[in-house]
Amino acid sequence: MPLPTPTPEDRFSFGLWTIGYDGKDPFGAPTRPAMDPVHMLEKLAELGAYGVNFHDDDLVPFGSDDATRDAILDRFRKGLADTGLVVTTATTNLFSHPVFKDGAFTSNNREVRRFALRKTMRNIDLAAELGAKVYVAWGGREGSEHGASKDVADALDRYKEAFDVLGEYVTDQGYDLRFAIEPKPNEPRGDILLPTVGHALAFIETLERPELVGVNPEIGHEEMAGVNAAQGYAQALWQGKLFHIDLNGQNGPRFDQDLRFGAGNVRGSFWVVDTLLAGGYDGPVHFDYKPSRTEDEHGVWSTARACMTNYLVLREKARAFRADPEVQEALAAAGLPELAVPTLAEGETWRSLADDPTPDVEALGARDAGLEHLDQLALEHLYGVR
Repeated sequence: MPLPTPTPEDRFSFGLWTIGYDGKDPFGAPTRPAMDPVHMLEKLAELGAYGVNFHDDDLVPFGSDDATRDAILDRFRKGLADTGLVVTTATTNLFSHPVFKDGAFTSNNREVRRFALRKTMRNIDLAAELGAKVYVAWGGREGSEHGASKDVADALDRYKEAFDVLGEYVTDQGYDLRFAIEPKPNEPRGDILLPTVGHALAFIETLERPELVGVNPEIGHEEMAGVNAAQGYAQALWQGKLFHIDLNGQNGPRFDQDLRFGAGNVRGSFWVVDTLLAGGYDGPVHFDYKPSRTEDEHGVWSTARACMTNYLVLREKARAFRADPEVQEALAAAGLPELAVPTLAEGETWRSLADDPTPDVEALGARDAGLEHLDQLALEHLYGVR
């Protein structure tokens, strides 16, 4: 059967740092030359992508003077206009330069923290100008390797202070922009603050403007933490905090592999797509992956196309699974509709439970939950035999 074709209506987006990854890793030099950002826009448009996002330093090299910066941005703006791509989100590189070796917003050094805020505000201005609606915040250096090197309570105070300052900034500037925290448990720091979706959601409730801040879960980061990525996405949706998503591939809790979406834990990817569909997520579908250092530029575009194709394939399979009459019967047999019914009826309180007769707990304990059959139906749809 023919593979589905991506279109801008699918709202697929890529980061300049993903397709622009040159193959350098801790053990080897780059294997591909640097790629021109406007060339990236042109190729993505050819593939049917919708948008792009970027760190400030992905577009304008760190330390560039104003004239150089203006020239780069003018050319990039023209590239966006020529290709029709939109800037979906933006973020700030607060991890590459040695100044951020002990963190940015939570650095022990006050001058570094102030510089990090100024750097972020400058790129927020550009993000707002280019029409981005979400500003992603990945705290890759906000952490430590040693127990005594970071007072966690003080660090969280400074982290909160940073988001409160940035929230005030976008409000005072009148920007239509929200923040999305991207959790990750480790790498590059030994232990990163706000390591999972749950940590980030709890932190957000402490902020002065929690309505401006949500989360940007990444499949690979959640699997690195050993948790279920789909459940993290589901809780963020449940709390109205799924402001953006990063999709890629990962094989369990190891280093951050950043495989193309659909590689690695395929079963987990299926449930992530199913969760997004069920929860009504309608934001950009962003791929945060790295083409393998074994590939040339042709391989880069093959993997970008593959990310979009794999999402569309899994979307079709998830929809077919939910529409299957046998699946609907299995869902009913497993009691899923009953889970949606409140445990206490309207008007009941804990006092109502005291009058309940004791159920036949032996019979309840012996019942067939029907979950294995339900899961097998999902696998058969995933395997393509249904």
